[in-house]
Amino acid sequence: MKTESVKTLMGYVAGLIFGLGLAVSGMTDPARVIGFLDLAGAWDPTLMFVLGGAVVTNFIGYRLVLRRPNPLFGEHFQLPTRTDLDARLIGGAALFGIGWGLSGYCPGPAFASIGGLSGPLLAMLVTMVIGWFLARAIPTRG
Repeated sequence: MKTESVKTLMGYVAGLIFGLGLAVSGMTDPARVIGFLDLAGAWDPTLMFVLGGAVVTNFIGYRLVLRRPNPLFGEHFQLPTRTDLDARLIGGAALFGIGWGLSGYCPGPAFASIGGLSGPLLAMLVTMVIGWFLARAIPTRG
């Protein structure tokens, strides 16, 4: 099997595992996110435990994987090199957080929930795609 085909297959498998994890943990339900943000009401701590589990898993996984000289299906690791904060990053993070808080969806759970497409989910997906195109129109620092 060609290297590109294997990389594509592994990307699909990773996405499938991620989506399955979202479904099993209940994170495809926007009410969980809204419940987590409702500190004065019926607060739901589930999201905190899912995020905590993801942080611990990622922390350990990165340390194990980066001991290797290169990835299994690539020539070199592609790690971010920028460390500065700019208006695009801060603005994008703020918009992401606002959208997540208003809709209860972030991109992963939104795509994992497409099977049960509803009006609010469709609105979130459409505005997310519009945001991708608008972000490309904003000039970047060279």
